[in-house]
Amino acid sequence: MDKILEGLVSSSHPLPLKRMIIRKVVESAEHWLDEAQCEAMFDLTTRLILEGQDPFQRQVGHQVLEAYARYHRPEFESFFNKTFVLGLLQQGYHSLDRKDVAILDYIHNGLKLIISCPSVLDLFSLLQVEVLRMVCERPEPQLCARLSDLLTDFVQCIPKGKLSITFCQQLVRTIGHFQCVSTQEKELREYVSQVTKVSNLLQNIWKAEPSTLLPSLQEVFASISSTDASFEPSVALASLVQHIPLQMITVLIRSLTTDPNVKDASMTQALCRMIDWLSWPLAQHVDTWVVALLKGLAAVQKFTILIDVTLLKIELVFNRLWFPLVRPGALAVLSHMLLSFQHSPEAFHLIVPHVVDLVHSFKSDGLPSSTAFLVQLTELIHCMMYHYSGFPDLYEPILEAIKDFPKPSEEKIKLILSQSAWTSQSNSLASCLSRLSGKSETGKTGLINLGNTCYMNSVIQALFMATDFRRQVLSLNLNGCNSLMKKLQHLFAFLAHTQREAYAPRIFFEASRPPWFTPRSQQDCSEYLRFLLDRLHEEEKILKVQSSHKPSESLGCSETFLQEVASKAALLTETPCTSDGEKTLIEKMFGGKLQTHICCLNCRSTSQKVEAFTDLSLAFCPSSSMEHLSFQEPVSSPNALNDGLMQASVSGPSEEPVVYNPAAAAFVCDSVVNERTIDSLPHELRCTENTSVPNESSKILVNKDVSQKPGGETTPSVTDLLNYFLAPEILTGDNQYYCENCASLQNAEKTMQITEEPEYLILTLLRFSYDQKYHVRRKILDNVSLPLILELPVKRTTTLSSLSESWSIDVDFTDTRENLAKKLKPSGTEEACCPKLVPYLLNSVVVHSGISSESGHYYSYARNITGTDSSYQMCHHQSETLALASPQSHLLGKDSPTAIIEQNLENKEMSKEWFLFNDSRVTFTSFQSVQKITSRFPKDTAYVLLYKKQNNTNGLSGNNTTSGLWVNGDPPLQKELMDAITKDNKLYLQEQELNARARALQAASASCSFRPNGFDDNDPPGSCGPTGGGGGGGFNTVGRLVF
Repeated sequence: MDKILEGLVSSSHPLPLKRMIIRKVVESAEHWLDEAQCEAMFDLTTRLILEGQDPFQRQVGHQVLEAYARYHRPEFESFFNKTFVLGLLQQGYHSLDRKDVAILDYIHNGLKLIISCPSVLDLFSLLQVEVLRMVCERPEPQLCARLSDLLTDFVQCIPKGKLSITFCQQLVRTIGHFQCVSTQEKELREYVSQVTKVSNLLQNIWKAEPSTLLPSLQEVFASISSTDASFEPSVALASLVQHIPLQMITVLIRSLTTDPNVKDASMTQALCRMIDWLSWPLAQHVDTWVVALLKGLAAVQKFTILIDVTLLKIELVFNRLWFPLVRPGALAVLSHMLLSFQHSPEAFHLIVPHVVDLVHSFKSDGLPSSTAFLVQLTELIHCMMYHYSGFPDLYEPILEAIKDFPKPSEEKIKLILSQSAWTSQSNSLASCLSRLSGKSETGKTGLINLGNTCYMNSVIQALFMATDFRRQVLSLNLNGCNSLMKKLQHLFAFLAHTQREAYAPRIFFEASRPPWFTPRSQQDCSEYLRFLLDRLHEEEKILKVQSSHKPSESLGCSETFLQEVASKAALLTETPCTSDGEKTLIEKMFGGKLQTHICCLNCRSTSQKVEAFTDLSLAFCPSSSMEHLSFQEPVSSPNALNDGLMQASVSGPSEEPVVYNPAAAAFVCDSVVNERTIDSLPHELRCTENTSVPNESSKILVNKDVSQKPGGETTPSVTDLLNYFLAPEILTGDNQYYCENCASLQNAEKTMQITEEPEYLILTLLRFSYDQKYHVRRKILDNVSLPLILELPVKRTTTLSSLSESWSIDVDFTDTRENLAKKLKPSGTEEACCPKLVPYLLNSVVVHSGISSESGHYYSYARNITGTDSSYQMCHHQSETLALASPQSHLLGKDSPTAIIEQNLENKEMSKEWFLFNDSRVTFTSFQSVQKITSRFPKDTAYVLLYKKQNNTNGLSGNNTTSGLWVNGDPPLQKELMDAITKDNKLYLQEQELNARARALQAASASCSFRPNGFDDNDPPGSCGPTGGGGGGGFNTVGRLVF
């Protein structure tokens, strides 16, 4: 029969005739044949299967062999034995190589035919050894896929015990050697199918024998972390990732990133190759593992690896967005890489040139999936442009391309950025490791205390949170200039963009410290603020003067410096309003004007003076302050009425250096200094000193404006103090006014009116008084209610230009006892027009913690407010017909309609972001905490307040913040500044990385400390506990020490 079959298949008979005869041969398999005939038939069919010249011959061989093996099973079992199979696997079949896939297919079918025979067990034992040998020989994908089919159907052939671990490891290595050189879709699909079969085999083994999983994964990492330049592991390894249980991510990544035997070069290679896996189609969870490894490296602070890999692979990841199959995973990895790379715009700018083309391409196809993808991509792009807003030339085309897609809110952007940074505390992998020293959850940067410099830190943070002022400072072009404003710009830029948790302002401190301030000693923050603003103002005036000189006539400045100054001055003077254009930045932001009017009660002659101010010093009403001190003299500041007076007052010798410095503007009370100040006043404003206290009638007037608590305790508000400041004063007795018209001292009435309001209203509460009996300064600890909204009465006059005007840094120009001489309302001196009420919103509060000016701590509360804050605009329409204040009550009364607005705003602010800046620590807080600080911690009292004027339009901003050029509201940074920040951020990451291993060791060996009475609930924000710096008072307090 075998001879007939052999002749038939090689004959030239028609194919239908051949098929009919073959059918007869197959049917004859039922008949009895001797062993020799069966063996001859098995040998012929085997030859047809393995060496058939065409598919027909191979098909005939399979049909006949299957039929004869079924009816002559003992004979086939004898033919298909261990020796025969071993020969096929090790030597091949005649001309057929042993690695030919046909041999594996033949053995696979043979096992199916004898599966019920006892001899199959011997074949299983043989194959367990042979398949391991075959895998070690690194078979090609096709052969490996056929082997996987065989082992999937006959799991008994898979090596057992320790050999199973070896088999899995070798199979992983084999996958790592897979390559597909074809670019044709058909071949690529076949290649992916082959790899999938092999990876599915490994998955089945891992499930059956879990002990093989970890060694397999170790082999995967060994392959992808290899630094051998002659070997590049296959991307096909990505097919294994989807079979790794996701619950193992945290354990595996932590083990991997903390293994001291894994070198940085190997880790870099591994991460790069895992990112390459994103191009593998159909693989699931590749992006999850890549992001997990990125987070794991950030948790152990291996920032060098993250920086190198991000810059090397970011463009490749972006290019994967073009391919639908791998787009979701690529977008997830791209988002994490960009959002976490926050120390420099370098990574983002690598993909910026490609964004517009990608957006246009997906917008044109109109598919729902493309639109959904673009919404996600647009959110990512907005976050990055917000974080690096200094490149309008690069971002304008992108903004135009994505203008039709929704833009995330600023709050959402900040949240995304804060949670994505490498130093973010929200990193889940970091929870088991050492605590990172990155920014707090607020995203704000603290200021390191350089040794009793909390007075500076609290002021700087308050100024930084003055949004319009910060934007103006950052927008200045100060290249080539070494001014104090340049240093402030540098400090603001670092506060906005540094990766550090806290920044050390050493350079700015040395440049801005008043010369009479002793380093590392307690100082007054209000005095420092006045000095700082005055320095900035005078400096800009000098630069304007220098800019008017030719280079040859310069005052010792370089030509480049003068050119910069000239260009800046030109910008300042190009505004429509000449007088406003000539103002300095400090005048524009903090400058207001105050008119003093004195009327002689004898002849009714008047004199008036208009002066500029940057802050108002508010004294406490006598009825309030007297409750806490037997004698308190509210100390006010000398008023600088011309450019030379401030220099004279600050450089004068200290009369009592141990107790106070008469040069300190907030604490001047020495009679010699006061006399010098009064002598500098115009003759018509001179007055003698009055040591008397207010009479009973004046007390009644004052008490009428102070709110009462149920128990009779008074809690004055800032409104009350401002009313008291602006209340008319009767100059009588020793304080009579010298009237030139009468040529004698006369009783007079003095009134003060604000004629021009500042953009930012600075209010200093005069809490420190000088006790003449004990020669010490004491603190008024009265609680003061802080209104969220304040309306300032401003009476504009038409003759301001004709009045003499001069620059001043304070308005408290009367003698130190003026606030004790406030009298009844003026009689007959009211003007026809009523003052206009200008609305202000509370922006920041500087708090002093302590019982005296000799010790304590400063910290500040602040929030972001622009000139057109929407919260006020929404509520203001409720009271468009507010009654204007009468002369005796200029500000908001308790029952006024605006009080309702304030209450509405107050409720809204409970959920808004307020920040507590306590040196290097920055935390979230609420307006309720600001209001209750003194009631909770009696030593902590509001000292300096910053209110922001609310405008219908923000006319101060010379830049179009809605055009997209200022993406996050802040102006673009100068290249010099951005480079400095980028350099420092890289340095910071390197510092963190160098200390990471030491921190991990310390965390593992250190014992947990236990505090039975936690500080967080018992100490105020400004106390000596872990929540803040050192506070004043209490036991063991060191005098004149401010932390």
